Amino acid sequence: MTGDRARTAASPADAERFAGAFPQVLLATVASTVGFWAWMAIGPLQHVYNTEMNLGEGQISLMLATPVLVGALGRIITGALTDRLGGRIMFTAILLLSAPAVLLVALAGELNSFPLLILAGFCLGIAGTIFAVGIPFSGAWYPPSRRGFATGVFGMGMIGTGVSAFATPRLADRVGYLPTHLIIAGTLVAMAVLVWVFMRDSPGWAPSRDKLVPKVVGALKLPVTWEMSFLYSIVFGGFVAFSTFLPKYLTTIYPDQVDAIGAGTRTALFVAAAVIARPIGGVLADRFGPKIITLVSLGGIVSLGYVVGQEPPEGIVTGAAFIVMAAMMGLGMGAVFAWVGPSTPKDKVGAVSGVVAAAGGLGGYFPPLVMGAAYHPASNSYWIGLWLLVLLGTFALIVAGMLKDVGQRPAPDARL
Repeated sequence: MTGDRARTAASPADAERFAGAFPQVLLATVASTVGFWAWMAIGPLQHVYNTEMNLGEGQISLMLATPVLVGALGRIITGALTDRLGGRIMFTAILLLSAPAVLLVALAGELNSFPLLILAGFCLGIAGTIFAVGIPFSGAWYPPSRRGFATGVFGMGMIGTGVSAFATPRLADRVGYLPTHLIIAGTLVAMAVLVWVFMRDSPGWAPSRDKLVPKVVGALKLPVTWEMSFLYSIVFGGFVAFSTFLPKYLTTIYPDQVDAIGAGTRTALFVAAAVIARPIGGVLADRFGPKIITLVSLGGIVSLGYVVGQEPPEGIVTGAAFIVMAAMMGLGMGAVFAWVGPSTPKDKVGAVSGVVAAAGGLGGYFPPLVMGAAYHPASNSYWIGLWLLVLLGTFALIVAGMLKDVGQRPAPDARL
């Protein structure tokens, strides 16, 4: 890890320079929410595709994982492009490009075509790259002493996965499959218009003139990129994996207690817990340093992963374990990105953020595939996949403990 960097509280000059920061970060958060809703549009309706297309465990896992893979790898490109083009252009472009992908998903479902659904899921991954745009955009609106807060607030946009889990199956049940996707696509276009009209890049942001490939290569040469990528692949990857696979998990392990709607509600609660905890993790990292918050997060994930790995009966213990685990993941997400900014050269924050965000997405790609492959029909159990989470979390806890912190910050002022 790079050495400790000095931190100072925001000065009056900073306050004037960054005036209007919070509304801009809030707009970016709403845009991210819409993008995440689109990105996760397939998972909440997996029971529909399973019934209509007669899918196997492996096909379901591939269907759920494909948007995650593309959304992960694409973040490397969008993060670097944000350094060059700015958040306003990139937010608008991603929202507009995601709308046809949602319509292609609708077409695949109408035709009951699994190959077309996989292709549509590939295109839908574009929506997931929106996260790598918002991290450098939000961070640029705040001085270094408050970037944990800024990226934590923006990270709340991942509530879009909860919106998708809660609203998508209910919309499909009420207005129909095709109209649901038309609503999502229309929301993407409307949000793109709002972004183009009202969003502006920070006065502290300056476009990078570096070429894309050398910029990404430069980011990959920094030790902080690999260190934070590994940690983020656990905290955010675990969040994405559970957000995607939890409805399938619950309806398989507890078929008599949980239906598709109930699974969507539980998944939405899981997402909400992580979303609420994420900015808290960023603020605590600003105050106490990101290392200690990351260690608390990983320790919680390992402990609760053990509880979930026992596959207890459906009820209070199961529900509480998943919700607290989500909160631990949220704390870790906020802390890791609070670790990234102060440890990265200013002109490489977007590229490094893109790589780290991609690693987080990749961390969410493989678990559904592993869970599908490791499912044991005779015992109706996913215990192998759950125990792998415990082992990886333990290793990440050891790695985080070996890294240098970036130091404790003075208490920031209350100015937004």
